[in-house]
Formats: sequence, structure tokens, C-alpha cells
Amino acid sequence: MPSFFLTHAQVVVDPAVPIESWGLSADGRARAAGAAAVAWGPGVRRIVSSTEQKAIDTAVILADAVGLAHSTEAALGEIDRSATGYLPPAEFEAVVDAFFAAPDDSVRGWERAVDAQTRIVRAVGALTDPGDVTIVSHGAVGALLLADLRGVPISRALDQPGMGSVFSFDPRAWRATSGWERVGAA
Repeated sequence: MPSFFLTHAQVVVDPAVPIESWGLSADGRARAAGAAAVAWGPGVRRIVSSTEQKAIDTAVILADAVGLAHSTEAALGEIDRSATGYLPPAEFEAVVDAFFAAPDDSVRGWERAVDAQTRIVRAVGALTDPGDVTIVSHGAVGALLLADLRGVPISRALDQPGMGSVFSFDPRAWRATSGWERVGAA
């Protein structure tokens, strides 16, 4: 039975609100409504999200669609970028590029990629025994997990194609069984 790693969809960006408190936008909710078709299977009995509001919103939509409860796990959070907080899109993308390009370095005070990878791998590993779970989390840590599952170096080339994406993996063999796929049609 595969497990799934699902990222939250589009959010309401508000520079005055802490990033971890951003919720899903109307488009994000519409995209998340399609998650049951690709981020859940009959053997999935648990849905676990990070504690960030956008991931919780996504998990609630999925859980309601498939008739399950959801729980949260703080270690599934996105990379810690509290040192900068909100950054305008162009600046944010440049810092993300640097984050993936120099995984052993803290870029502008952000959590190092190697540390975030260790954290997400441990958290997912602890949650996927026996492998009956959909994890709802975030794109950057998803790319770091995917690199580990594939046994390849950290690279932005493994980043999700857009918010609201999913891949499947075999937790027992610890390998990815798919690449990223967009969820829904928002």
C-alpha cells in the first residue's frame, strides 16, 4: 500500500499575518477538493498534516471527503524561514533557489536544507509505519523528502510543479513510486 505526500494548495497571502497562519484561498480550497482522487487510497486510514493552517485546511478537506479524522504533527512543517518572514515573490524565489543550491548553508537565516531534510525524513518515517497514511505538508520539505526517497542530492529540480501537488511512496522500501502530480483543476 503506497503512502502519499500532499502539499497544500494556493493560500491567501497576507504579509501582515505570520506565514504559518495563512489559510487556503478559494482556488486553493477548490484544488484541495480534488485531493481524494489522487492522494488517498482504500488502505489509507490516517491523514496527518503539519500544524500550519494551510496544511490543516487541506487535511480537513481531504478527511471530510473520505470520511476520516485528521491529526497534526509539528515536525511536518515547512522549512523555517522565520528569519525573513514574508518576502515579495521575486525575492522569495531567489532565496529558495539559494536554499536548494547550498543545502549545507543557512541562507539569510533560514533553516538549512540538510537539517530540514533530516527532520522531514524522520517525521515521515515515524508516521508511515505501517504505511497507511496521507501526509499533508509543504513543497520545499516535500522536495527534500523526494530527494531522500530517490537517493539523489537535494535539488530544486525536485520541487513541486505548483501548490497542491502529490507523490506516492513505498514507506517499507523507502522509495518514491511516482513523481509529483497536480491535484484538482483550480
